[in-house]
Amino acid sequence: MAKLWGGRFDGKNEAWIDAFGASIAYDQALAKYDLQGSKAHVSMLKKTAILPADEADQILAGLTQLEEKLAAGELNFSVENEDIHLNMEVFLHELIGPVAGKLHTARSRNDQVATDMHLYLKDQVTQIIDLLHHLREVLVTKAEENVYTIMPGYTHLQHAQPISFGHHLLAYYQMFTRDAARLTESLKRIDVSPLGAAALAGTTFPIDRFYSAEQLGFTSVYENSLDAVSDRDFILEFLSNASLIMMHLSRFCEEIILWCSHEYQFVELTDTYSTGSSIMPQKKNPDMAELIRGKTGRVYGDLFSLLTILKGLPLAYNKDLQEDKEGMFDTVQTLSHSLAVFTGMVETMHVKVDTMKQSTEKDFSNATELADYLATKGVPFRQAHEIVGKLVLEGIQHGHYLQDIPLETYQTIHPAITADIYEKLDSTNAVKNRHSFGGTGFDQVLGQIERAKETFQ
Repeated sequence: MAKLWGGRFDGKNEAWIDAFGASIAYDQALAKYDLQGSKAHVSMLKKTAILPADEADQILAGLTQLEEKLAAGELNFSVENEDIHLNMEVFLHELIGPVAGKLHTARSRNDQVATDMHLYLKDQVTQIIDLLHHLREVLVTKAEENVYTIMPGYTHLQHAQPISFGHHLLAYYQMFTRDAARLTESLKRIDVSPLGAAALAGTTFPIDRFYSAEQLGFTSVYENSLDAVSDRDFILEFLSNASLIMMHLSRFCEEIILWCSHEYQFVELTDTYSTGSSIMPQKKNPDMAELIRGKTGRVYGDLFSLLTILKGLPLAYNKDLQEDKEGMFDTVQTLSHSLAVFTGMVETMHVKVDTMKQSTEKDFSNATELADYLATKGVPFRQAHEIVGKLVLEGIQHGHYLQDIPLETYQTIHPAITADIYEKLDSTNAVKNRHSFGGTGFDQVLGQIERAKETFQ
């Protein structure tokens, strides 16, 4: 069959050239949205009397048939027809004959593909927000189960101060809450209709862009036709937001991988989210966490790829923009799958409460408690810091901890020190006593949980 745009040409491309220029191998993911956009467009053509009602109805009926065939898996796309738009137009022509050619009145593939991508991304971002919502709920539930679970908090990957494991989980809840807010806010820029911008300059037909936008559920339309067909900022913004989410997932996965190790033994993943070794029978590898950590790189790559594609493009549409889709599809799939796997992994993760607590009893993470205690006795904090630092060094050299030092020794440091120092040095009390807003104190963690729950109501 001749190309639908072939009137200007008297030659024919070789098959391998057609394959190089075609996008149907991946843009068929837009099929559902392409049909939605076409139905809205022909409905507008009917309303404005650009097309007679009977012809418009015939086209609408054909498009509905194509939707049914698509849902049943009965459409076989062809590289010869380049992309999803021409494939659908050929299918429509086969169903209803030459009247199918009138569908493209007052429309270009330029505004058509932009419309498809806006519809696609609006749908997918909404689903990703739902996935984030579920993950946040799981984190809050897990945090509530572990308010009183004590673990070492880290800086520089060194034991720093004891904290509530629930508090640690809620730090990630906050990250994913910001992620969800960014995606929600970005919907304002995704939820815009380019349909009716045509190739770049609009059209001489008396179209009603606001009507077609309303039919598609868009809240606004592009005000500039050049911008409408060349804008890919909304995809870049999604890829940027997705990169942030993947970065947060990757950071959490890194910690889970460490926690699963023999050296930590803080958590154990269920068999569903682990794999074994082909040679070492004892191995239980946190492969799903490692894969999510690794897949973060491909999402970063998708973002950088589109930034590079766009950086030198003049207005308006250029064939380079055909390369805007694969990265978007890849990121949607990678992010959605990663969120689903990660959520299940955390939800079923077994927390080894005793091991976590014990790791705060054979370390010096209570050193700040001692320094603060001395400060309450009138010792300047900088002096208290130096005193405790020397006690820690002595403990390391002689194999004992701050809670092992006799009271008489403490009283040589300051006579006001009493037996209550050992309560202060207990890791549970060290966590419980941190009442400052947003701190790791049990009352503060419970408050964070209650405020988080309110957002789910």
